[in-house]
Amino acid sequence: MKFVVLIPARYESSRFPGKPLAKIGGEEMIIRVCRQVDKTGLPLAVATDNDLIAQTVRNAGFDAVMTASSHRSGTERVEEAYRNLRSDADVIINVQGDEPFIDPRQILSLSDIFKKNPDTEIATLARPFDPALGFDALQDPNLVKVVMSEQGRALYFSRSVIPFVRNTPTQIWLEKVQYYIIHILASMPTAPRPSPRSFLSLPHHSKPSKASNNSAGFRMVS
Repeated sequence: MKFVVLIPARYESSRFPGKPLAKIGGEEMIIRVCRQVDKTGLPLAVATDNDLIAQTVRNAGFDAVMTASSHRSGTERVEEAYRNLRSDADVIINVQGDEPFIDPRQILSLSDIFKKNPDTEIATLARPFDPALGFDALQDPNLVKVVMSEQGRALYFSRSVIPFVRNTPTQIWLEKVQYYIIHILASMPTAPRPSPRSFLSLPHHSKPSKASNNSAGFRMVS
C-alpha cells in the first residue's frame, strides 16, 4: 500500500495572511511542517496557490505543487494536488500547513490503520479533551468535537459541544462526559489514478477500523 502526505498551504487568509511563511525560530512555518513530515519517510508535497510558498518549499528541498486559488477548503486543494502530481498513492494523508510541531508518530499511526485494515475508507485522530481547561475552552468553535462508538466509529463531528447533556447544568458536563476533539489530520484512500475516491463530502458512516491508541496519546477514529 502506497501513501502520500499532502500539505495544503494557502497564502491568503482572513485571520493571518501569509501564515505559511511566518517564521518560527528563524524558519518558515511550512518548512517546519515539511521537516516533521519528512521524518516519517513517506513522500510529501505542499499544495499551494502561491508562487512564493512554492519556491520557499522547493528551496528547502521539498516538493511543491501549484493549485487553484479558488478552493474553499484544504481538502479541495489536496484533491487537485493529488491529480496534478499524477500520484499512484493508495492513501492520501492530509497534514495541515500550520502544524509545525506535529509528531511524526501521529502520521505513521494513520498509515498503520490502513495497512492493518485495508477496507478502511477514512480515518482521523482524536484526543481526549482536558477537563482542566474548562467548559469555555470546550465551546471554542476552532476545536472540532467528535462522538464515536465504542469501536471507534465516528458518528458525528461538530464545532458545537457534542454530546449534549440533557437536563444537566453545563458547569458539570465535563464531570459527566469524556469529550474528544479532532486533531486536524485525516487520511483518505484513493481509487486508481487519476480519479481519487470521492472524499470531498466526508462520509461519517465510512467503513471503520477498530479504535486504537498510539504512542502520542491520540485515539484513532474512522
